[in-house]
Amino acid sequence: MYSKEDFIEVIQANAGLIYKVTKIYTDSKDDEDDLYQEIVYQLWRSFDSFRNDSKITTWMYRIALNTCIAHLNKAKRRGAHVPIDDVLLNMADTRDTLKEERMEVLYAQIKKLTTVEKGIILLYLEGKTYDEIACIYDEIACITGFTATNVGTRLGRIKQKIIAQIN
Repeated sequence: MYSKEDFIEVIQANAGLIYKVTKIYTDSKDDEDDLYQEIVYQLWRSFDSFRNDSKITTWMYRIALNTCIAHLNKAKRRGAHVPIDDVLLNMADTRDTLKEERMEVLYAQIKKLTTVEKGIILLYLEGKTYDEIACIYDEIACITGFTATNVGTRLGRIKQKIIAQIN
């Protein structure tokens, strides 16, 4: 049995993991915030069931990716909408560094990928091995059957796709 403090510590230690997942699967800051909150809620609901069979980050990725897939499916049923935030439209751009620009280009290209491709490239960029990526996806109910070799093949195709989109 885990305590509330244990959960808070895990969330604080891995907030970046959740943020990266939400950034890739959403198009607006409001959606990022909503999805972040939903992922934390789902992690809280599942926290007592974590059995230490895998690393805590692997478990968190499973929950986060499942939550994102459910969120995307729900959004498809609702239809598309484009929010316009007046505050953002009137804000001056104070951060204009090369690294930030490159990250935005990369995120924009990743957002064009399929749901599965987004998850694979996210895990790859996080430094996960092919075996770890295959393990994470084996437990996602709606996406099964990836072997480490299949992950490697898909990553190669994803990289080519991103490079082609940028050029």
